[in-house]
Amino acid sequence: MEITINIDGKDVAFKSTGAIPKRYKMQFGRDLFADLFKMGITKEMKEEDIRKIDFDVFYDIAWTFAKTANSDIKDPMTWLDSFDVFPIMDLVPQLQELIALTISSKKK
Repeated sequence: MEITINIDGKDVAFKSTGAIPKRYKMQFGRDLFADLFKMGITKEMKEEDIRKIDFDVFYDIAWTFAKTANSDIKDPMTWLDSFDVFPIMDLVPQLQELIALTISSKKK
């Protein structure tokens, strides 16, 4: 799944694929699923749960989705520096569906 979000006047694509956990671990040296569950991010996440988010980890997750959509994106710090404003609180709900797809199961 791919979505586009306008951030600081720029359209930024974010994409979820099966490679997300590997790309995240290769870049940051941490397990994506462990980080998500440590923060309490689930498919049923409520607005009040957003306060529990480790925003450093969320920046890393956002970069991973963006890098998956566009392989030309630079390292995380360079990418974040390309924005005058990066409204992380606005992005959490918008990226929540991609996160849910990453942690969901097809099992019924």
